[in-house]
Amino acid sequence: MTISRKPQPEGGQAPVVQRVRIRYAKRGPLRFTSHRDFARAFERALRRAGVPVAFSQGFTPHPKISYASAAPTGVASEAEYLEVALREPVDPEQLRAALDAALSPGLDVLDAVVAGGAGLADRIEASRWRIELPQVDPDVLAKAVTVFTATEEVLVERMTKQGRRTFDARAAVISIDIVAPSATPSGAPAVPCAILELVVRQVTPSVRPDDVLSGLRVVAGLEPPVAPKVIRLAQGTLTAQGAIVDPLDADRDGATIGGR
Repeated sequence: MTISRKPQPEGGQAPVVQRVRIRYAKRGPLRFTSHRDFARAFERALRRAGVPVAFSQGFTPHPKISYASAAPTGVASEAEYLEVALREPVDPEQLRAALDAALSPGLDVLDAVVAGGAGLADRIEASRWRIELPQVDPDVLAKAVTVFTATEEVLVERMTKQGRRTFDARAAVISIDIVAPSATPSGAPAVPCAILELVVRQVTPSVRPDDVLSGLRVVAGLEPPVAPKVIRLAQGTLTAQGAIVDPLDADRDGATIGGR
């Protein structure tokens, strides 16, 4: 599907007339796609779909795309967000379908709405994560979580772009719960698989699921024998009850999340 083939005007870049906010997923093997690789793939998808994307000025114009809190490489997600500026108005559902068709299966465009109101980044305060821990007994995990929640400060180390940093992995965790093993689609019934769901507030430096696992190791000696499977289930505005509101809801005037 091609949305538009109108060229850019000569002598400069066309002005932005519409901004569209998009929710997309990283699934299966495509969870190993880095943010930089996804950005390149998305720009190619824009070209293949004929999307009238707006470009920056200057000697090296680039598409006007802004990303919000991308998940780490290797982490699956059902709730990644971006905003793209357009030089012509488009129908959001037509745009969603065209981009979804232009991207590889596993990089799935779930929703698109016309942007309005506050910036997208201002609406992302927290994320809900699910961590599957194969070969970990749920009772062992429950004991580790009890120690973690009872500890006022849990210091962990992580290598960042600014070098090795020590920070508190406990303060950002709003809730941490054990989920029944039957909730996972990937675990075999004969093999124990502990499942953790947590809501983590956006802070600086960011606290990621692997930081929480490091904290469980620090305070309770929890050492998963195999690599965990991590998925981001949601991210958005945090309510007083600890629920997460989809950041696109305000643009849809309170409509529910679309997608598939």
